[in-house]
Amino acid sequence: MVTAGDFRNGMTFEEEGNVMQIVEFQHVKPGKGAAFVRAKVKNVITGSVVEKTYNPTAKFPTAYVERKDMEYSYSDGDLYYFMDQETYELIPVNKNELSDNFKFVKENDVCKVLSYKGKVFGVEPPYFVELVVTDTEPGEKGNTATNATKPATVETGAELRVPLFINTGDKIRIDTRTCEYMERA
Repeated sequence: MVTAGDFRNGMTFEEEGNVMQIVEFQHVKPGKGAAFVRAKVKNVITGSVVEKTYNPTAKFPTAYVERKDMEYSYSDGDLYYFMDQETYELIPVNKNELSDNFKFVKENDVCKVLSYKGKVFGVEPPYFVELVVTDTEPGEKGNTATNATKPATVETGAELRVPLFINTGDKIRIDTRTCEYMERA
């Protein structure tokens, strides 16, 4: 059991049959009246985020979300297949369970597959990936006085903004959490 007074970012708990994850929380002690906890919580199954207030003594059962490393194998229509690296079992994941930053994942990359009581509800790609730029405008020397960027397409088909000195064929490092260029690889 977890009490609302012990909330921390990323913690998961069960509430009214739903699995909730704390996105943000704040302990509030008004000058008049009782203290309370204001929290922004995300339903991990549906993805909806709501802001709620809780009594600090309210108790909730802890929800254990399983995060398992699996290798992305291939996609077939709206299904994406991930291989368990211990049992070599293929697990299909529906396209709508994937986040926007999955566009930077290529085959054989290891991702974290999130599940609760056997039901997969999300996939976390690796934080950093190295991909080859397949299409971008040619860079110009001496044109880097400001933080100017240009559009580029990488080998997975995803598009992002890169500095002017990046050319087609360059290997770049991308932060999948922010979907931004980091550095040359």
